Amino acid sequence: MHAAWNRSGRRALTGLAIALAVAGCGRDVTDTPGEAPNLESWVAEVRARPAPPLDPLPVMQQFETFEYSAQSLRDPFSSAFTDEGTNGPRPDASRRKQVLEQFPLDSLDMVGTLGRGSGLIALVMAPDKVTYRVRPGAYMGQSDGRVTAVYEDRMELVELVPDGAGGWLERPATIALEDQ
Repeated sequence: MHAAWNRSGRRALTGLAIALAVAGCGRDVTDTPGEAPNLESWVAEVRARPAPPLDPLPVMQQFETFEYSAQSLRDPFSSAFTDEGTNGPRPDASRRKQVLEQFPLDSLDMVGTLGRGSGLIALVMAPDKVTYRVRPGAYMGQSDGRVTAVYEDRMELVELVPDGAGGWLERPATIALEDQ
């Protein structure tokens, strides 16, 4: 019996809530004393109010003028170092690129050597998982790196890097034998 009353009590409460909600929707909102004004009259009242006064414009600050009188001096924006940079080392634009020059130098690994003494050849593994033979004088890396020497445990190179003033600098680099 208890369960049946709960169901009927719930139905009655739900019906009462629906009836109150429907009754509240039909109420007319008017401008009668003691009641809240309707939306149209409130908007009309707000539009009828005078606008607040505007703040005065700020006073413009007077800046001191400056006259540039260094026309006879060197132009600071011209490239003054281009003549000096032409005497140093430069990449050979007519030289045909070698296979290992397409890879960054730090992605190349020395994995071994072949031969003895001055005829030593380095074995270098590239990111494409192909092992290449490298002799002194070969080029590798993306900065015109030229191999200067091959030893049992390392290879020494000289790269050409821009110096920022139109010239080039030689930068030594080493690739060590990878520990297995």
